[in-house]
Amino acid sequence: MSKPVAVAVYARISSDQDGTALGVSRQLEDCRKLAEREGWTVAEEYVDNDISAFSGKRRPGYERLLVDLRDGLRDAVIVYHQDRLTRRPIELEQFLEIVTAAGVQHVRFVAGANVDMYDGDGLMVLRVLGAVAASESATKSRRAKRKSQEVAAAGKPHGGLRPFGYEVDKITIRRDEADMIRALTDRFLAGESLRSLATWLESEGVPTVKNSTWQTSTVRGVLAAPRIAGLREHCGVVVGPAVWDPIISVEQHQNVVARLEQNVKTGRRTPRSYLLSGMLRCGKCDGKLYSSRRATTRRYVCMSGPDHGGCGKLTIVAEPVEELVTAAVLYRLDTPELGDVIAGRAAQNEQGAALSEALAAEQAQLLELAEMWSAKQIGRSEWMTARGPIEARVNDLERRLARLTRDDVLATVVGNGEALRGQWGELNLTRQNAIVRAVLDRAVIAPAVRRGGVFDPDRVDPVWRV
Repeated sequence: MSKPVAVAVYARISSDQDGTALGVSRQLEDCRKLAEREGWTVAEEYVDNDISAFSGKRRPGYERLLVDLRDGLRDAVIVYHQDRLTRRPIELEQFLEIVTAAGVQHVRFVAGANVDMYDGDGLMVLRVLGAVAASESATKSRRAKRKSQEVAAAGKPHGGLRPFGYEVDKITIRRDEADMIRALTDRFLAGESLRSLATWLESEGVPTVKNSTWQTSTVRGVLAAPRIAGLREHCGVVVGPAVWDPIISVEQHQNVVARLEQNVKTGRRTPRSYLLSGMLRCGKCDGKLYSSRRATTRRYVCMSGPDHGGCGKLTIVAEPVEELVTAAVLYRLDTPELGDVIAGRAAQNEQGAALSEALAAEQAQLLELAEMWSAKQIGRSEWMTARGPIEARVNDLERRLARLTRDDVLATVVGNGEALRGQWGELNLTRQNAIVRAVLDRAVIAPAVRRGGVFDPDRVDPVWRV
């Protein structure tokens, strides 16, 4: 059997709690040593860190390995141990099917059996080892679940990061954070929004458990947690009282949960009350303007702080800017320029046909190149060097073709600006928004120069899509 020329190394570890990937590093080191002893060249290392091979979760490194094996890019595989490759018999059979069809010469394990893919006894040993590994994993999983259930029933804490409000032991209350939780609860039940609370925590310099930025989702997680009411939760269900003291009362917790659920049901964002949602940009920082209602006035605002990241220094009243942009869009629909766009569709179709033909030629060249590599008429380095520029041209042609074939509403509205103006008020906001978006890419809102609340149309600088 000929010497492998493109060896794949696969390494995996189920749990990497400290994030150092030391287990994977040691596997890779031992696999490299085996390849060196055999005089084999390692073409690529495929790694899945902190991912179980029994849970059924996606393993990107393993999936990429299978694709390269199926495509004939690798002719041998080195793994530290069989159970690093897989602990699921069905997955093992899929692996064996792929390597057999691809003619992979060797599958070697640093610690374990060496498998001859053309030896029935070797395959039998591998299947037996796979069944044993699956049984061990299933047993461990059952024990872990049972242990977790026992811990939850006893009201004891589980592993992981310490929760906000408690010390590392997850039992002792951290007084400064507990005070913050009580304040958050009171303010939230009084009607303050999650975003406002996140902004307040940031302004107070309160660190999260991970020392990251406070987001609305982070605040929601803290407030919704049953543990701050002294309740033990398991798999999303409260199973009883906890061994630690509560920070807020059970009644307060129930009120918080009820309000959060109510917000989900009725707290829809209001893009349909704002015609230009997502289409306005701040002239100071280029951040997106968000809809914001104050009393009876609708506004577009550049928002700073959590979830937004703008400068927070620009505001414009919604109604006049919407009226101005609407008038400009309807006027533009009747301009000769847009008429030329529609008239030029035939030319675009011809251009699209030419692009499609060019794309097919480039794809054919990629196929021809792959066949030359498969027939060993060129080496791998030559194949990769030639492939790069062709793939770049393919991507460019696909993007240009996608732009030409974009389906929009222009064909039904160009030249109908005057008619639309008369019936604009009868259209729902969804239809109005679609028409505006077909013509307008965005509008940049400049800082206010005039004072006294007078709308200045010069602040609005539209950037047209067509």
